[in-house]
This record gives sequence, structure tokens and C-alpha cells, in this order.
Amino acid sequence: MTAVMEKADASAKAGEIPSFDVTIRVRRFNPEGDAAGESHWDEFQITAYGTDRVLDALHKIKWEHDGSLTFRRSCAHGVCGSDAMRINGRNRLACKTLLKDVNPSKPITVEPIKGLPVVKDLVVDMEPFFASYREIMPFLITNGNEPTRERIQSAEQRERFDDTTKCILCAACTSSCPVFWTDGQYFGPAAIVNAHRFIFDSRDEGGQQRLEILNDKEGVWRCRTTFNCTEACPRGIEVTKAIQEVKRAMITRAF
Repeated sequence: MTAVMEKADASAKAGEIPSFDVTIRVRRFNPEGDAAGESHWDEFQITAYGTDRVLDALHKIKWEHDGSLTFRRSCAHGVCGSDAMRINGRNRLACKTLLKDVNPSKPITVEPIKGLPVVKDLVVDMEPFFASYREIMPFLITNGNEPTRERIQSAEQRERFDDTTKCILCAACTSSCPVFWTDGQYFGPAAIVNAHRFIFDSRDEGGQQRLEILNDKEGVWRCRTTFNCTEACPRGIEVTKAIQEVKRAMITRAF
């Protein structure tokens, strides 16, 4: 047992709320003071508790140590996806990652997600990500007159694309992809996942259009099946599987 956890255990036995000291190393970038592309590390020592998340630690730093620390957050419950960042080298949601689960006996590193321009500290420019998302037309496409009743769908038809409806657009999968890091034109896993959600929807009639878009050289064929995206997804979506199903649909429809 580490010294950190021994302290927490002793506090618990004494009837106190378990606490421990932890070091948070944050990669900082200030556009007004740092040269373009250059960043630096700042360390903060805080006292944390067993139920504290990385987001709680960042709040504590911002409110009690350095008010200039900049990061995105909103719901704090893993629904909005706004606080995706690299924690100890892995893409995670800060609001879903407990400090005690990322080895608090050593400094915990927090960095912005990769592959997108850093605006300040942990905030990145999400516009390239959302541009790819918009390009695959993430909405229901139908022909003919507006129906007079709900478009009916069986449980089996819904199950076909149920997994990819879970996406919260946090960009954790896309920014974990080595192809996306080096190819600014690649759609990225999240865009393909959201295309999958409509391509396999029995009510949608725009599947062929989306497949044509994704058949571009920067579309699904750039995927190298490294599974980084699947491992990074905080919602447990089988991202790599969805990409392979889109590839298969493309070949099947072509012949």
C-alpha cells in the first residue's frame, strides 16, 4: 500500500473523511505570453479526498491557487463531453476520472487533447472537429412528404445502430487517433461514428450520400485499426467496429 493510501486508510479508521495529498502537473499555454507552439508545466500541491475527480482537483487549483487556469467543463456528469483531456497520457473525461484511480502517489499529469490547436491551457479549438462532424450530415434525411405519424422502427432495427447513438462529441476518440494527429484532412473516428448512426438507421434515406462522402481518400480508408479510439471512448462505444462496418457497407453497396 502506498503512503498516500495508507494516510487515507488511517483517516477512515479514525472516522474522518479520508484525504491525501496529491501533485497535479498541468501543461500550460498562454497565447499572450508564450511563443506559438510553446508550452510549459506548472505543478500544484492539493489535498484531495477519496471521491474527488480530476475535475474537482482542477476546480480547487483554479479557485484556490491560480485563477488563470483555463479549461472547459459544464455538466460534470459525463454527458456534455466538454472536459475531455489527457490525464496521465490517456484521453479521459476529467469529471469521470477519480484521482485515486490514476495513482495519486505520483504526480498526475493533465494536458490538452492532441491534434487540435491549443487556445489556452487545456482548451483546444474544436472547430476542425465539428467541421468534420457537420460534413457527414448528422441528421435524418428522408424523401417525400412529411409523415402524418411517427416513423415506426422495430427494436431489432434500432439495435442495429444503438451503440453509435451514445456519442457525446467529446473528441476523445478522434484526438487519440495517430492518423488524425498527422493528417489535418482526416474526418476522424467521431465523424465516422456519427455517420454510422444514420447509415444504419432504417428510417434514413441518405446513407448512399454519406458513404460517398466517406469514400474520399481522407474518409474511412485512412483508418489503420489501432483501436486507440475504442480504448479512449468514455461511453464504451465500439468505435473501431463501427468504422469497419461502414467500410463493409461501402464495399457491399458498390457491388
